[in-house]
Amino acid sequence: MVSETFADLLGQTTAIDLLSQAIAQAQIAPSYLFAGPSGVGRRLAALRFAECLLGNGLSLEPTTLRRRIASRNHPDLLWVEPTYLHKGKPVTAAEAEELDLKRKSPPQIRLEQIREIARFLARPTLEAPQAVVVIEGAETMAEAPANGLLKTLEEPGAATLILLAEDSAQLLPTIISRCQTIPFRRLAADTMSSILQQAGYAEILQRPDILAMAQGSPGQAISAWEQLNTIPDPILAALSRPPSTLRDALDTARQVSKELDIESQLWLVDYLQHMTWEQQRSPQPLQALEQARIHLRRFVQPRLVWEVTLMRFVQP
Repeated sequence: MVSETFADLLGQTTAIDLLSQAIAQAQIAPSYLFAGPSGVGRRLAALRFAECLLGNGLSLEPTTLRRRIASRNHPDLLWVEPTYLHKGKPVTAAEAEELDLKRKSPPQIRLEQIREIARFLARPTLEAPQAVVVIEGAETMAEAPANGLLKTLEEPGAATLILLAEDSAQLLPTIISRCQTIPFRRLAADTMSSILQQAGYAEILQRPDILAMAQGSPGQAISAWEQLNTIPDPILAALSRPPSTLRDALDTARQVSKELDIESQLWLVDYLQHMTWEQQRSPQPLQALEQARIHLRRFVQPRLVWEVTLMRFVQP
């Protein structure tokens, strides 16, 4: 049965019902928008939905088809994710890590990737009755790729496009209007606990700081836990309390800007905001950290950003 295909998608009853009904009634929309927080099952839902579409509506349980889709090794599936630009070519986050690239800005869906989608859909399918395109991080598209995608959404041909967006408000209204929205919600504490234990991350349940950052998203909890473990202990120790002198602030700023890439620094801003709020319950430090986030995203020199920010925290 179709519902069995979504058996491992926990806590998303509404999404499962909507997708199962579409398959059971053979009323598949040309495009879908899976909207909601990251780490709550949107990617897993896209995998399972693609399994149904490429398997012609059949529930095929763990089979060769499921493994091929998971490894992105199906000729009628195109999986697009935000990329960095390296030597004029887009590279995924995994590829950037392998190349040990120093990432200076967040990844995004680029115009060339949208053109690749158009080329992919222009050819006939090889195995399945239709093609499937999944676009992760759809909200990262700038205006040019968004307009290019709009043209594809108007005439997708024998295909279904699935857009995954954490913040659909950043998408063009015309894109949203051409998609059937499938809502994804943050998960209850018991569901969070079950997923984290099944995934082998039971230790996270003992970290209130990580759970507070995750806010009902097991994926975000796992990501935060793994990210926290990449931050050098001396930096975490230095930031666990306000700097006592200007020299301490400047030294910590130098360490952060030297040892962490921009994405790690942006994550650290989030972590410090949660930690500072729990410790002080004051809006002033949060505002200072938010300004740091804005400046980092605008490519202001990171060391300067952290120097100015941490000097504001020096205790008199």
